[in-house]
Amino acid sequence: MTPPRTPKVPYGGDYNPEQWPHEVWDEDHRLFTRAGIDTLTVGVFSWSLTQPAEDTYDFTILDRVLDRAAAEGRQVCLATGTAALPPWLAKKYPEVNRTDFEGRRHRYGQRHTFCPSSPAYRRLSTAVAARLAERYADHPALLAWHINNEYGGTCYCELCADAFRRWLRDRYATLDALNDAWCTAFWSHRYTDWDEIEPPNALTEHWRGPDHTAFQGNTLDYFRFTTDALLGCFLAEKEVIRAHDQDTPVTTNFMGMFRPLDYHRWAPHLDFASWDSYPPLDAPPTWPALAHDLMRGLKDGAPFWLMEQTPSTTACRDVNPLRRPGELRLATFQAVAHGADAALYFQMRASRGACEKYHGAVIGHAGRDDTRVFREVADLGRELELLGGATLGARTPARTALVFDWDSWWALEISDGPSRLVRYQDTVHAYYRAAREAGADVDVIPQTADLTPYDVVLAPVLHMVKGDLADRLEAVAARGGTVLSTFLSGRVDAHDRAFLADVPGPLAPLLGIRVDEWDSRPQDVVQPVDLGESSCAARLVFEIVQPRGAEPVGTYGADFYAGTPAVTRNRFGEGEGWYVATALDQPGVDQVVRRILARHDLLGPYADHPSVESATRVAPDGTRLLFLLNHAPEPARLTAHATATDLLTGKRVDQGEPLTLDPLGTVILRTQ
Repeated sequence: MTPPRTPKVPYGGDYNPEQWPHEVWDEDHRLFTRAGIDTLTVGVFSWSLTQPAEDTYDFTILDRVLDRAAAEGRQVCLATGTAALPPWLAKKYPEVNRTDFEGRRHRYGQRHTFCPSSPAYRRLSTAVAARLAERYADHPALLAWHINNEYGGTCYCELCADAFRRWLRDRYATLDALNDAWCTAFWSHRYTDWDEIEPPNALTEHWRGPDHTAFQGNTLDYFRFTTDALLGCFLAEKEVIRAHDQDTPVTTNFMGMFRPLDYHRWAPHLDFASWDSYPPLDAPPTWPALAHDLMRGLKDGAPFWLMEQTPSTTACRDVNPLRRPGELRLATFQAVAHGADAALYFQMRASRGACEKYHGAVIGHAGRDDTRVFREVADLGRELELLGGATLGARTPARTALVFDWDSWWALEISDGPSRLVRYQDTVHAYYRAAREAGADVDVIPQTADLTPYDVVLAPVLHMVKGDLADRLEAVAARGGTVLSTFLSGRVDAHDRAFLADVPGPLAPLLGIRVDEWDSRPQDVVQPVDLGESSCAARLVFEIVQPRGAEPVGTYGADFYAGTPAVTRNRFGEGEGWYVATALDQPGVDQVVRRILARHDLLGPYADHPSVESATRVAPDGTRLLFLLNHAPEPARLTAHATATDLLTGKRVDQGEPLTLDPLGTVILRTQ
């Protein structure tokens, strides 16, 4: 199943007309037309409306919403509405309410409060999804199915405990295998009956919160179980939809770098990936870019949908800054540059009450069309209309890959030692940022991905090494490529057991080093590292490296290990294996990554312009599109590296001519 086929980038977002009187709908559609809105996500939180009682369904309002969309020539991404329970369900079947990490059974409220192991939830959620599919499968407005919404949350009830035990039996088959995997000889934990196993929470194995556990194997498997339990809910709804609709693509909206769920385990079951982009406050532009590339990587490089972004501001944080003029356009084209084939917002009209009434919206409470935000949305709509289908289906021709692994993320951050200050996202982002700011296109891939297309593979904090990954990384270097890994890599196997070998375990032959000791220090302890051409600062973890064939590229400048390697390079076959034994600052990471990219001629033509982001997509007809995005509030003055035409303005620029990007400006250059 392929993503929805459209003549242009779908443009619109979450629309909840059930919150307002019908006379408002007319004004909404008038404004949608003015803004170029052609796609509406509807029904996301409609369960209590479409099923007011267990034996009663009422599709009157949803019928009107879809019929009106069709009459206006708009298409609909129809949600099943199963993310938020109706009150009657929680009251009648209390077991659908989750039990939290502290062992408290919750009562009705909020959203995403359902237990994924609840038979009542599974039965009723699939029933409403089936009714929707039966009713709307052939509706002319239907473009895609949107199951649930932003899956997340963990339950620790007895239903989940029983389901976890069944999941473990399927995974390990025998208690001997489980005891071996979890190292239960430690602290007299050897299990003799499956019923003795408890979910790891504040009442069992944890202390000081969810990341502090006595038995990492147990906790790691509960993370995996939770991913599979929620995936099971998705698959159950998808199955009943497919019973009535074999053709319409199905998705659910992810949340980018969302730690609780391993999206790689979900990816094969989506017809297309989609996600909601709400970057952290003051995040550099490479942060959402990394999430975009992660989402693109879920489906082997296929385009994804930007299902949600704010047109102006969020509301869920303590402080919610406003997007400055031009930032919305820049963020949207950044998503398209990284593989988005749809650009949608949350929300189309601002809610009047509850916790999202101050969340940004295309249309505010007053319903005006002369606000700055509405004008920016409408201007962008006209540009996307002009762009048409030029970017649809286009892929990224990356020769650099970054390995992103949820198991390594979980295992690293629940480990007792060496340092709880090391954050997986921050370290991975540092290396991604260095490659992107050097002008390299980057695929963000799982450990299982095919590595043959890549000349450079970046694998920072690859804490857990699974399967034949070490052999495949060696093959990259053997044929002339370069592999980079870092401190705290190659430490544990798939069960979070330390390798019975020198650190970095199975990566040691490729990297040509041995690590016997490591020094963990507080954030304010800074070590100088000499990289030859320059020096940089390092923090947090200082591994003491003994070369076993590798040559030093950078050395520590202080403490008893001063003069020993901090960065090494090992010649392996026709290529190289690099190791960075400490958390370098960003200039240090930049220097190391640029040296690697330069070896493969992968530095971009605008790598010396730090505010200019570049990204390449190749359309199905072979047309090459280069996106240049200026993230600075000042103009960026470049020299065109090739003769090209800007798809947004129609202007031609010849190679060697001046090329100026406006502040927060974007050009899309068709170079062939």
